[in-house]
Amino acid sequence: QLVLVESGGGSAQAGGSLRLSCAASDYTFNKYRIAWFRRAPGKEREGVASIYTGPHTIDYADSVNGRFTISQDDAAKTLSLQMNNLQPEDTGIYYCAASTQIYPSSWDPTLYNYWGQGTQVTVSS
Repeated sequence: QLVLVESGGGSAQAGGSLRLSCAASDYTFNKYRIAWFRRAPGKEREGVASIYTGPHTIDYADSVNGRFTISQDDAAKTLSLQMNNLQPEDTGIYYCAASTQIYPSSWDPTLYNYWGQGTQVTVSS
């Protein structure tokens, strides 16, 4: 059974950085599109970044493009999200998720059947 566990959340000042990690078990990265979602207070869950390797494709939400970098370590089965130049609007609970729909990429949460419990990110100005 696929299990996803996020870590690395915390607090940062605007302009600062955080690195999130998602440990995965019992699956092969090449068989899934893996993504980060987030849920800001009072808002619905939104897609942040997704990745599929083999061939390599990456998608970012416009709001984080150029600031966030998604990556995966196949050997360690770990998904990471490097978040730079954080802004207060980035505050929220961040989730990693996996979908068997590799193409096309999608931000539809219903297509992601495996989810972690989330990790809190708080950015202050």
